[in-house]
Formats: sequence, C-alpha cells, structure tokens
Amino acid sequence: MNLFTNSNGQLSTLEELPFKFEKEIQALFEANLPNLTSLEFVKSEFTIKNKRIDTLAFDNSSMAFVIIEYKRDRNISVIDQGFTYLSLMLENRADFIVEYNESLKRLLKRNDVDWSQTRVVFVSPSFTENQIQATNFKDIAIELWEIKRYQNDIIVVNQIKKTPSAESVKTLSQRDQSLKKITDEIKVFTEQDHTSQASYTIAELYESYKNSILNLSESIEVNPQKWYVAFKKTNNFAYVEILKKSIRIIINLKIGQLDDPKNVAKNVSNIGHRGYGDYLIQVENDSQIEYIMSLIKQAL
Repeated sequence: MNLFTNSNGQLSTLEELPFKFEKEIQALFEANLPNLTSLEFVKSEFTIKNKRIDTLAFDNSSMAFVIIEYKRDRNISVIDQGFTYLSLMLENRADFIVEYNESLKRLLKRNDVDWSQTRVVFVSPSFTENQIQATNFKDIAIELWEIKRYQNDIIVVNQIKKTPSAESVKTLSQRDQSLKKITDEIKVFTEQDHTSQASYTIAELYESYKNSILNLSESIEVNPQKWYVAFKKTNNFAYVEILKKSIRIIINLKIGQLDDPKNVAKNVSNIGHRGYGDYLIQVENDSQIEYIMSLIKQAL
C-alpha cells in the first residue's frame, strides 16, 4: 500500500519507517489495544510452562482469551506456533483465569469463559505468501494483522482476511491428531452457522439488512460470533441475532444516546441480552429498513 500527502494537488509518497525491534510494535499495540482490536489488555510477557506470551488479552464480546504475538522475522511457521499456544491455553485454563483475576482485580470464573472462542493473533509489518496461505482456512482460530509505520506519525493496521473460497481447517487437522484435538474444541463461527438455522425468508431478510449496514461505510467489517453477527468499524457498533422467524438488532449506544422519534428501538438496559448496547430492534420485514439504518448509523 502506498500512502501520499496532498499539497495543493501535488502528491508526495510517505516513506515507510520500519520498526527496528518487536518491542516497539508490542508497546504500541498494548497501549492502544482497545482502539485497535476492541480487546482488553490483561498481561504483558505472560510466562507459563516455559512459554512466553507477548500479550494476553480478553475479548469481552465473546468472553474468550486472545493471545497476541509480535513478529519482525518473516521466517516463522504461524500454524505450528499458533496451535502450540492454543494447546497451551486449553491445557492450562486455570492459570489464565488466575492471571486475569490478579491483573485486573476481578473475579472471573472458569465457566464464565467460552474456551471454544479462544484465538491467536500474530502482528507483523508483513507476512510471506506462505504464511498467508497457511492460515487461509475459514474456521481457523489464528489471525494475521499487519502493522506499518510511516512519516508524520502515521500508523496503518490491517487484518489479513480469509479468501471467500477458503476451505475448512478440518481437512488439515484430520491428518494430525494433536491439531484435531484443538479444532474439535475451538470453533470459529461463520455467517452460514447463523443463517442455516433460519428460514429462507429470514436468511434473505438478514442479507438485506447486512448489505444496508455495509453501505453505511466502506470500512465496516462483518464479524460472526457464537450468538450473533457483529458489525465493526473501529469497535462493534451493531449486533444481529438471527432467529427462526425474525432478526434482532442491538445498537451499541447507551440509553439516552439514540435519537429515535418513532420509538422503534426498545430499552433493554436492564434486560439480559446478547451483545453490547441498550437498544434492541425486533425485525420481521424490511418495511422500515431505511429508518432503522438511520438509527444504526448513529452508533458509527
């Protein structure tokens, strides 16, 4: 990616300023973790069973731990290292719970954590084509994030997405029992996991709302989770739960922040529900889709 500055119509290329040390990347990421990833920072340099984890984080939306590793060396096997860390976590769950509670001064219980949503994130200025292909499985719990630094204190962070034709990691794990044990326990959800449980009419309704949400901004990402499909810009701003006869939309705004003159959104601030936000909209058709988009847009 080339970045330019515009001075009176004249474009000048911004020079990339490479990171000298992994520690620079780590310090930058940890200091800005919520803004970059929507994750909560737990511990830096967490050591367990003679393994050192660069950053231990927690995803409050999926209630799962996330391991983050930083790399300047491109000659690594992200698959081998990723599955090693996933196995390490699943075999030492109590240690991660203790670290979370001691670091954040909270009381997280073992059963509060959804271990099936555990994942590993690798952060590097660049990845090789082999590394990208090795993780190009639609349901693998390993993510690749690129980070680059440019002149004028510009930082670009980009998650490398799986291709639409990506296969299932189960084709790989069936040949390796140690990988199979991990992939049998950890589940990476897709939109199909949600739409397959709905009627054709509701699946089509979801597609209509999804496309309308994506049209609100070019930088919106679709992030399927266990209970819903989240829509993310910088952070998750809306959650769609697909039911058999309708869809539910949670708008991530606190009560009093939504301008809703038609009173379409229900106050669920004191009611248990999936996702974050105090407003819920129950949808059975697309008759008010434009108005509902005006509500969702307020959370961007």
